Amino acid sequence: MDQARTTCPYCGVGCGVLADIDDGRMVGVEGDATHPANFGRLCVKGSALHETLGEQGRLTRPRVDGVEVDWSTALSTVARRLGDVRSDHGDQAVAGYLSGQLLTEDYYVANKLFKGFLGTPHLDTNSRLCMASAVAAYKRSLGADAVPCCYEDLEEAELVVLVGSNLAWNHPVLFQRLRVAKTRNPLLRVVVIDPRVTDTCELADLYLGLKPGSDARLFNGLLAWMAERGKLDRVYLERHTRGLDEALDAAREDETSIEAIATDCDIDPERLETFFYWFASQLHVVTLYSQGINQSSSGTDKCQAILNCHLGGGKIGLPGAGPFSITGQPNAMGGREVGGLANQLAAHMDYDSPGAIDRVTRFWRTEHLVPTLPEGPGHKAVALFEAIERGEIRALWIMATNPVVSLPDADRVRAALAKCPLVIVSECMADTDLLPYADIVLPATSWSEKDGTVTNSERRISRQRGLLPPPGEARHDWWIISEVARRLGYGEAFAYAHPGEIFAEHARLSGFENAGERVFDISALAALDRQGYDALAPIQWPVTAAAPRGTARLFEDGRFATADGRARLLPVRPRGPVQALDAAHPLRLNTGRVRDQWHTMTRTARSPRLMNHRAEPFIEIAPEDARALGLGDQQLARVTSATGEYRGRLRLSRGQRRGEVFVPIHWTDRFSARALAGRLLAAHVDPLSGQPEAKHGAVAVTPLAAACEATLVVAGDLAVAGTVRESADYWTRIPLAHADRWQLAWDEGEAGLARLTESLPVPASLWCDDPATGRWRAAGLEDGRLRWWLMVGPPAELPGLAWLDVRFAEAAEGRSLASERRRRLLAGCDDGAADSGPLVCSCHQVGQAAIVAAIRAGDASVEALGARLACGTQCGSCIPELKSLIEEEGAHARSEQKPETVQVA
Repeated sequence: MDQARTTCPYCGVGCGVLADIDDGRMVGVEGDATHPANFGRLCVKGSALHETLGEQGRLTRPRVDGVEVDWSTALSTVARRLGDVRSDHGDQAVAGYLSGQLLTEDYYVANKLFKGFLGTPHLDTNSRLCMASAVAAYKRSLGADAVPCCYEDLEEAELVVLVGSNLAWNHPVLFQRLRVAKTRNPLLRVVVIDPRVTDTCELADLYLGLKPGSDARLFNGLLAWMAERGKLDRVYLERHTRGLDEALDAAREDETSIEAIATDCDIDPERLETFFYWFASQLHVVTLYSQGINQSSSGTDKCQAILNCHLGGGKIGLPGAGPFSITGQPNAMGGREVGGLANQLAAHMDYDSPGAIDRVTRFWRTEHLVPTLPEGPGHKAVALFEAIERGEIRALWIMATNPVVSLPDADRVRAALAKCPLVIVSECMADTDLLPYADIVLPATSWSEKDGTVTNSERRISRQRGLLPPPGEARHDWWIISEVARRLGYGEAFAYAHPGEIFAEHARLSGFENAGERVFDISALAALDRQGYDALAPIQWPVTAAAPRGTARLFEDGRFATADGRARLLPVRPRGPVQALDAAHPLRLNTGRVRDQWHTMTRTARSPRLMNHRAEPFIEIAPEDARALGLGDQQLARVTSATGEYRGRLRLSRGQRRGEVFVPIHWTDRFSARALAGRLLAAHVDPLSGQPEAKHGAVAVTPLAAACEATLVVAGDLAVAGTVRESADYWTRIPLAHADRWQLAWDEGEAGLARLTESLPVPASLWCDDPATGRWRAAGLEDGRLRWWLMVGPPAELPGLAWLDVRFAEAAEGRSLASERRRRLLAGCDDGAADSGPLVCSCHQVGQAAIVAAIRAGDASVEALGARLACGTQCGSCIPELKSLIEEEGAHARSEQKPETVQVA
């Protein structure tokens, strides 16, 4: 068995992975102890990477107009149809939409083709949906899209502020690094600022549950508070910045008393003043922020308000200090380096950078083209699809992303794609929501097959190595793009034989006519040969002749990437959410990720154990709001907005603010009926960054009529999807290891259920019912093998199903059920198997029932639970939940204690 180093394809932490390869298969993964991003740690998603592989469900052949063709035909058709659109409608009728899932080399070639040779500026990326506001603020204030911090700063800090970031679930390895840092340094304080009480709050010394959208007001207030109390670093400001007076004037347009700020943000005044004092009193402060800040119609201003406070206090360019934007995707930063955003050219040059258009034109040698590079920025993501809707863009090439799910007002996006004359999709999976809109489908390689580089949140470039052969005829994205370019007549400029050649060109461009004014510079890596590229160790840019081993943190000398070398404080005038609440939509909507899933689940849903922690789409709501609406925990409900509807199961949470609801972003029409969060969001965007407002929708919550609920488990080869989807008012598909579980509900009651059972391919062989409770169970057997199992009743009554999955595994092997096994099917258990309850630890598959039993047996610490059950001992993501269970059980035990009897003489 061989072991190879690569990089995790999930979040922007950029963890190193050691993959075990045996006979052409990946049989296991573990964290790379030598990688400086994670030092051997992996979250549960990374630990399950090898479980998500395999040829099943993969695209393996190109398709043109629904017909499989060979690659030569597909590529020639792409080139011909793109050429026809350009001839008939002009270069700007062509557009591309990319993804942070692409490797830097793929991104570079796509940007070069579209902007350099096709002459269209309309190339954007799904990074627009998560990082664009942070990028815009960094560029306005620091002069470049240059994150100044590194992960080591978490260990060096005296105060870490988490704003709009559920680090425990979305960047678990960084959360664990912070946990270890806090253990080693008891003086390190952590502040969490978030409307929701999340698992991240488990580390918090102070929690501020602010009103959604009030972040800029809070940080404006902090800047004014620091100024009024002499806590600004006047020496630093005078030497290294401009704009303080204007920024302070804007901050003081609102009342600056603690009471006024606390009222506007809906925060306890004492807690707010404590935060202000801690921030102002410490020099080594890191502020980590993510989608909760960025995904707003005023996201750039919110980021700027944070930057203003760090610049005002001189808390930047030092170990343990700086404003640190944490990227969402594995290569969001790499895509920005090569110009993947519509307002960029390449190598961190913009259209308005002095001399940039001419410089890139000469480097790419496109002077002979008419037109050459575009003269200005193209449409950003939301505007791009609006231009398609208007008919201005008539050809769109989408790579490695799913805009019909991820963009706001999702049904409008689908309608736009349906009318677009030419939609080309490069995709690795055969069943996504996007493919029905594609005229040409190109099968692309996926994580374990792709070869190139990615850049993580701390500017660290790492190698992602192709470890397995591509399935069928799948090809690398850079190769597909280059072959199309060759057929368009640009072969000389795209004559790449290996991704290392693309990387070398990218590195050369970063240093081309760069005398230090562009921070992004990896020119010292331009001379790497193929052997050096293959062996490239993780390294942080800039990587130059002066810094051949990379650069950990930026701006240590106080000189920034602006024309005069000074950072800018800019005036921020807080704005609330665009979407106003009204009588029809009185609740504020928040969206986000869950711990064990990634994006639209095309990868993570292939690992059954990742489906167990949050198995169904859900709606999180405060208990008081639920009572006022007549709703109960685990009840099915619908969320409605002006643009769409979402259906899920209610989760009552005391960590949810009143008047607000939360829904996850992962479920799509492939996994559930009407559980697409993008349908609820209107297409409001930040005017500077173009980033959509995904955190501040306006919705109503009402019950979903469900006279009958059921759980159906079917063999994976039994074709029931169409039947289920057509018959049920609510359905969710939950992949198991050897079967598919469906959660179902019908408004019409048993009539819908009867329709389902009558249409199943295999008739019922066993059944039992209890008329008094309306509960019944049934199973279908074929030649003695289990084919389906059904339980009528709410899922809260559902026993653990691990034993049932084993019965389906036996059936797949052709084994018949023994008579005693048949009887136990209807009993809902097997061999007295205990119900493990809701899953808590995905790594070791430990359920809540076992954990509670261990706590009651005396294991009242995380360490004791880990020693007994192994929960919390691998990725650590479940530790906050373990602590909550320990606390709940302790409170329960105390409440049951009888008061001591005292006899009075």
